[in-house]
Amino acid sequence: MDFTPTEEQTAARELAARIFGDLSTHERLTAVGTGSDGELWKALCEAGLPAAVEDIGLLGLVLLLEEQGRTTAQVPFAASCVYGLLAVSAHGSAEQRERLLPGIADGSVVMTGALSDTAVRANGSGELSGVASVVPWLRDATQVLVADEEHRLWLVRTVDARCEPVELTAPWSAGRLTLDATPAEPLGGVDAYDETYDDVLATARTAFAGLQAGVCAGSVTRAVAYTNTREQFGQPLAAKQGVQLRAADAHMDTEAIRVTAYEAAWRRDEGLDHAAHALTAAWWASEAGHRVVHAGQHLHGGMGADLEHPVHRHFLWGRQLDAYLGCGSELLQELGESIVHGEGEGEGDA
Repeated sequence: MDFTPTEEQTAARELAARIFGDLSTHERLTAVGTGSDGELWKALCEAGLPAAVEDIGLLGLVLLLEEQGRTTAQVPFAASCVYGLLAVSAHGSAEQRERLLPGIADGSVVMTGALSDTAVRANGSGELSGVASVVPWLRDATQVLVADEEHRLWLVRTVDARCEPVELTAPWSAGRLTLDATPAEPLGGVDAYDETYDDVLATARTAFAGLQAGVCAGSVTRAVAYTNTREQFGQPLAAKQGVQLRAADAHMDTEAIRVTAYEAAWRRDEGLDHAAHALTAAWWASEAGHRVVHAGQHLHGGMGADLEHPVHRHFLWGRQLDAYLGCGSELLQELGESIVHGEGEGEGDA
């Protein structure tokens, strides 16, 4: 395994860090409220970052999402790249790729996904009925990738469905998607849809784990800065051993999230089995992410309870990602079952 970024991945990450750092400031996030930052999304698309994901792969996307997480930037970057660009490029038909990928790359088409927490059925005419109760960034999306009860994936235009705003723990411009004999088109063909669903789900788990790594890294960075400047009894809080140990644990948890996300992404890019590794990354992101953002808030003392303090955004994002990726115990059970049944062990595995 070699997680060393390529020159192209490094350049994309540096560009993303600069754009997120310049535009996703505390003041701008406060002004945006719970919606998305349209100006930031436009800047990212004009810089060619969504388009670059097709070339830099899932590992490159994880690197970019880390930078988004550090600033808790409110844009549909993860959703549109995972459920749109990567899903369509890997599994879409030639016609779908030609029609959708240019718009996803330039930001005029925004994709999101409803793969879990759904009750959707497809009829013989390619129409969907049912409800996806919570879909992240639905209010920004022009297309939704929907999984039916048989794990077939369908492309649905939001203008053809009913979309109602839903507020989540984090400001993800989410919504409730209601389908009533809504026209849809299958992603790619109708064959081997379980394999397509499994790949898109594993890709999403890996990408959102990378986003959580950035959220946690930002929380730790803020906690370190605060405890080094905040004094108690004539000494910085950072001089106290208890504070150092708590921060060190948070740092190690963050590194565990990062390295497992890198491994899962690298394996997908290399064409290796990665489902179990994506589950591992998701478990670390859920369990350890929960610990890290709580530690970041606690290390801020009374300031951590201030809803307007920047560290509180990391807390909200960390808890939302914990919920979105799934309960840690459920992920661990799924991982254990996959190991018992030999899933994720194929040629090329060490």
